[in-house]
Amino acid sequence: MPGPFRFSDPCLEHARDRGGKNRYASCVIRLPSELVGRVRGAFDAQRVCVTGGAGFIGGHLVDALLSLGASVRVIDDLSNSTLEHLSELIELEPKRLRFIHGSILEDRALREAVDGCGCVFHLAALGSVPRSIEEPERTWDVNATGTLRVLEAAREFGAQRVIYSASSSAYGDTAKLPKSESDAPQPASPYAAAKLAGEGLCRAWSESYGLQTMCLRYFNIFGPRQPADSAYAAVVAAFIRRLSAGQAPVIYGDGEQSRDFTYVSNAVAANLLAGASKREPRGEVVNVGVGDRITINELLSRIAEQLGAEGIAPEHEANRPGDVRHSQADLSRAKELLGYRPIASLAQGVEETVAWFVEAERRASEHGA
Repeated sequence: MPGPFRFSDPCLEHARDRGGKNRYASCVIRLPSELVGRVRGAFDAQRVCVTGGAGFIGGHLVDALLSLGASVRVIDDLSNSTLEHLSELIELEPKRLRFIHGSILEDRALREAVDGCGCVFHLAALGSVPRSIEEPERTWDVNATGTLRVLEAAREFGAQRVIYSASSSAYGDTAKLPKSESDAPQPASPYAAAKLAGEGLCRAWSESYGLQTMCLRYFNIFGPRQPADSAYAAVVAAFIRRLSAGQAPVIYGDGEQSRDFTYVSNAVAANLLAGASKREPRGEVVNVGVGDRITINELLSRIAEQLGAEGIAPEHEANRPGDVRHSQADLSRAKELLGYRPIASLAQGVEETVAWFVEAERRASEHGA
């Protein structure tokens, strides 16, 4: 992937040095000042850990935490990511950002990452439903056993809180909409089953050991820096990549399946709110989405229109095992427990994501020339 698109605006309103210059120019999301004011006190001068912090969502969360004044330890085995973005941040903040190259399945690396951190944001995972169908055992090892190990490390080394990145795939292919946390889970893939197991572990560690935990069920997160060159690429990034190259995007099924596509700034906001909450969480599950849905066909039309590629027709392939038909988040509990409300709409997110990819491709082309 090319380097980050440097917007003129910082990702956080207050992320400036004494000279007034933007210290986090590589940040590509912006959080409202009201939210910054609510969470800053919980992170300023505090040490936190982000597992999977070199990844897509984790990298954006690291941006925000540094901008809030936190010292951040990142553990990542780089199996699904690169150090490209973090290396820029390390140059900016060598004393406040420490990278541990290792897996959450490795004792030494995990101990080094967690020791002395008050809050652990656990995002490390082997993503993708299709990949989990192909590699169920590895998916379980990383996503379920790995979560147990993170919880144990947090308990052993004195962390007070773990915020777990869960998945809306736990709901399965049920007809009821919107999806509420009180709905009975019906995981339909090894990925969904492993992520659901992580939720149970979080609650158990809260009940058995008093560790504060919260599980954030993400609904189809997308945004800048999301990998677009993988066989398991998320649909937004995959659509943009193929349309930009003049290639037909691939739709699995008829395209009338719908999703609650959620811009990454909303996921970052939810993590910050959960980490800063004065209420001690005990394993609660909380949806993180926009609360609306759009079909895959409609999403493709919006992206194609923004790219000026309306004339490129998609290719349709068979439905993939484990995929659900419709998904939409009920945000009632998120509002009640966290005061969470979406800070970016689907339209805003698509616009900013397409703009980032276009600029990133332009820069890559210039560099190659």
